[in-house]
Amino acid sequence: MSQSLTLPRPDDWHLHLRDGAMLEGIAPESARHFARAIIMPNLVPPVVTGAEAAAYRDRILAVTGTGFTPLMTLYLTEATDPADVVAAHRDGIITAVKLYPAGATTNSASGVVDFDKVRDVLEAMAEHGIPLLCHGEVTDPAIDIFDREAVFIDRVLEPIRRKTPYLRIVMEHITTSDAVAYVQSQPENLGATITTHHLVINRNHILVGGIRPHYYCLPVAKRERHRQALVQAATSGDARFFLGTDSAPHADAAKETACGCAGCFTATNTLSILAHVFEQAGALDKLEGFAARNGPGFYRLPVNEDRITLVRSDSPVVYPDKIETGAGPVTVFDPGFPLYWRVAG
Repeated sequence: MSQSLTLPRPDDWHLHLRDGAMLEGIAPESARHFARAIIMPNLVPPVVTGAEAAAYRDRILAVTGTGFTPLMTLYLTEATDPADVVAAHRDGIITAVKLYPAGATTNSASGVVDFDKVRDVLEAMAEHGIPLLCHGEVTDPAIDIFDREAVFIDRVLEPIRRKTPYLRIVMEHITTSDAVAYVQSQPENLGATITTHHLVINRNHILVGGIRPHYYCLPVAKRERHRQALVQAATSGDARFFLGTDSAPHADAAKETACGCAGCFTATNTLSILAHVFEQAGALDKLEGFAARNGPGFYRLPVNEDRITLVRSDSPVVYPDKIETGAGPVTVFDPGFPLYWRVAG
């Protein structure tokens, strides 16, 4: 007997759409099920001004149509103009600003090294209610890659919050129990996104039995106890945690190589995977909050009026292994277990 679950159309609060042929190939995968998405600005070159964000938004809408709303962000650099940030937000061009520590992930070379040089930007953002979205890893080569999120909290995030306590911040794609505990310890102005793939994989999935490049992402997946902490946070009903898939497409040729790119492409099957994870945790009633309500609450936006229905059937849902794009094939994330939930229609 089939089961069903109806909820407001979800949003994705952390999404990579790339540009050009890759954008054209993969954007429909997110627009199919999601109403809105926070769009990452780490293109080459990065999106650093309001005018560039507006132009990128137009390129996205040319592919997706008006049924999908891209919420644009600016890439924070040490040369970012506070006035441009405030104007772009006032004019409805951007929703937030993204902080990449320089060298932390894909296309992050233009990120911040000296945080004192962006102090005026952060203060302007706090004054005008513009959220800061943090890729929460330090890039100090002396720090083990599995410890970089925890160190970021101590070295970067906590000092920012002490100096600008009214700045609203999202810790993006958290991967550790340390990050979960930190968010839970803060009464206001702090939220966190959790990805689909970090709810499913730990570091063994990447390395045991051979290197699996399509499970390699940044922040890298951690120990099993950290994955369990993420599941507990996502399924808890705590409104400070919400969905940001960090779906990050790379052509297979860029993943399956001696120095493969970081990122898992989950846009195609995210909702099926989430329903499985929440069902296994006995928390299907909490999926609506995580995927459709908590994010709008943090961003001070209305919950979507459109609704979708997830249906559970006796036979597994079949998804394509790859999405073909003009930039090359992109492998769809494989959770490693059969999926029985699908979006109806």
